[in-house]
Amino acid sequence: MRCARGAGRGVEVAGCVAPAVLLALLPKCPMCLAAYVALWTGIGLSTPAAGQVRAVLMVVCAASVLWLGARCVKWVRAIRRESRARSRA
Repeated sequence: MRCARGAGRGVEVAGCVAPAVLLALLPKCPMCLAAYVALWTGIGLSTPAAGQVRAVLMVVCAASVLWLGARCVKWVRAIRRESRARSRA
């Protein structure tokens, strides 16, 4: 079962890193995003549509980073409570 536990940890780390990397690599201008989408998929986007897609991606990535941060804080607090309870006992 140790392999399954290690694989789960890798997926968890990838889930934490992916939104932050996507947010960092997201093009800053809508025209660049439209060009990347056209290059990768062959689908053409207008500049206003690319701007809206970029805004939605930014909100989704930021929300997931905040959610993962809150989850991490909750996890750290639980570990601290457990260690305090052990030290008192």
